[in-house]
Order: sequence, then C-alpha cells, then structure tokens
Amino acid sequence: MIERFDTNQRMSQIVKHNDTVYLAGQVAKGDSVAAQTQGCLDQIDALLARVGSDKTKILQAVIWMADMADFAEMNAVWDAWVPEGNAPARAAGESKLATEEFRVEIIITAACN
Repeated sequence: MIERFDTNQRMSQIVKHNDTVYLAGQVAKGDSVAAQTQGCLDQIDALLARVGSDKTKILQAVIWMADMADFAEMNAVWDAWVPEGNAPARAAGESKLATEEFRVEIIITAACN
C-alpha cells in the first residue's frame, strides 16, 4: 500500500510504502549552515512523527550542500542530533540547490514500526 502526504502536482512531502517512509528533500531558512541544518532536522522530526516513525529508524540520509566547505559546520549539528548507536547509511556531497539562499538539503528514508 502506498500513502502520500502533503501532495501537490510536483511532489509529496512524505510517501509511505508498507513500512518504509520516504521524505522529500528538506531545506530551511537561516543565517548559517548550522541554522539551516537544524531547521531541516526539526522538519524531519516532525514529518517522521506524522507517520509513526522517528530518527532512530532512519535507514539512509542523503545530504546536499551548496559548498563542501560547510561540511564541518553541518556535521556538528548532525552529530548532535543523531541518536548514539542509530547512525544511518549516509552520503553527503556538493550540489547547486534550488535557490542561492539554501545551503543544505537533507533527504531521508526511514523505517516505520
């Protein structure tokens, strides 16, 4: 069974297939990479909670940054957020994001249940 949440013509914020949850890439406003990263993580927490999941059940994270020079700043926030013993498979890379104001985008796949 496939369930879609917050769907428009282009995309859904959440797609749930059986016990797997796929989140759209999350971006957030903020004056720093740390602030944007925290905003993304807060949104991820809220979206996962809506479908009965949480950050301990994240299977994979893909993180895009506008500039890899921001890697350490992003990681400082990420490392404080990830529960010990529950680090997901993860990739991080540099990519031009949707607008110049965005410095970080995080894409999550998680288990539910």
